Amino acid sequence: MAFLTPSLTRPAALGRGLALALGGAALITLGAKIQIPFWPVPMTLHTLAVFFLAATLGPRIGFAAMAAYLAAGALGMPVFSGTPERGIGLAYMVGPTGGYLAGYLLGASLTGWLAQGRGLIGRFLAMLAGLAVVYALGLAWLALYVPAQGLLAAGLTPFLLGDLVKLALASGLIAAVTRLKGRAQ
Repeated sequence: MAFLTPSLTRPAALGRGLALALGGAALITLGAKIQIPFWPVPMTLHTLAVFFLAATLGPRIGFAAMAAYLAAGALGMPVFSGTPERGIGLAYMVGPTGGYLAGYLLGASLTGWLAQGRGLIGRFLAMLAGLAVVYALGLAWLALYVPAQGLLAAGLTPFLLGDLVKLALASGLIAAVTRLKGRAQ
């Protein structure tokens, strides 16, 4: 979906892009704060928000939204899941989940790039590629904190089913929004 149309002047397009990125960061924060009972661990909607935004807004604004979210967290705003209880700011970001946070930044950009012009299955696969980046960086960083034999049990298997459900939901939401937008025109 192209939210920035060629008819906008450059300053207007930049302003709109900035507004979308900041709104995206707010949506990611909201997703990080919502906890849903799930098996084997409760889940947040952070992944849903990140990949929905990336696939909808494209690589630049998806990246910018995630970067704004990370910047807010680095400045000490309690935007991350479990904050302020588990710490805030840079101390939180270099903790066990730091690799996942970096992975979301790169994964959002990759997803936005791969999802451009794709249908439901193509967007889901783009999100899956982005999620693979999140897990790769997240597990590599988590290995500094968790012994190798417990790494997958601590940082992958409890979350994988929930993340796949969230990617499917994000793909479906984008398809629904696209259909509604088509009907409105």
